[in-house]
Amino acid sequence: MPMIDAGDGCLLNVSVDGRDGGPTLMMSNSLGCTMQMWEPQMAALAKEFRVIRYDRRGHGKSSVPSGPYSMDRFGRDVLAILDDLNIEKAHWCGLSMGGMVGQWLGANAPQRFGKLILSNTTCYYPDPTNWINRIKAVNEGGIAAVADTVIAGWLTADFRERDPAATESMKAMLKASPQQGYLACFEALKTLDQRALLPTITNPTLVIAGRHDPATPLAAGEFIRSQIPKASLTILDAAHISNVEQPHAFTDAVIGFLNQR
Repeated sequence: MPMIDAGDGCLLNVSVDGRDGGPTLMMSNSLGCTMQMWEPQMAALAKEFRVIRYDRRGHGKSSVPSGPYSMDRFGRDVLAILDDLNIEKAHWCGLSMGGMVGQWLGANAPQRFGKLILSNTTCYYPDPTNWINRIKAVNEGGIAAVADTVIAGWLTADFRERDPAATESMKAMLKASPQQGYLACFEALKTLDQRALLPTITNPTLVIAGRHDPATPLAAGEFIRSQIPKASLTILDAAHISNVEQPHAFTDAVIGFLNQR
């Protein structure tokens, strides 16, 4: 896997897989996840696309520069990856924080992207209290102190009971996140308000929402869909990490949308 300099000395861990010469699809993770969260989709996506995955700064094998981080910085990291790989244009699929970055990219670099998939995400947090409390808890007890609460939002109780192995894998991924990077990302979430960006997005856009998502509720997805011209909405029977909880439905939605003429 190449390590790509984001331009400020931060090295980003990047993986390029799939079909040579095919259209490019770039995928962006949720907070507290590495590129491994996309494994349920990789076999199918790699048959049709050249798939770029990366660990966001502060995550996985990427550098952990001091914070705070911002959506602008996350977006410029993405553009640095595309530039380094000499990719003029790609489709985008981002979940949660990856969807927030996708909103920034659609508004600020539309010419670099074809279609956008914004999954289990929001554009605005009206009350920063939850993030302030999460920062306090992590500072006092580490990521392990919030892991059970986070997993309960990521995956429904039914799925956690039905697939304990996948649940434990997601929890291990979360707990392995560098604490400094995790906290630096909270600063971007604490002040998030991208509502004004949405009407400026002209890329064809699919919003995916989880019917049982407490972190970025269905209403948040419906709002995004209503504000982006000609956006569509797909609802999955899942909580927040819908690509893990409903892997086949998620993959079908992504491929179906990207292959639409």
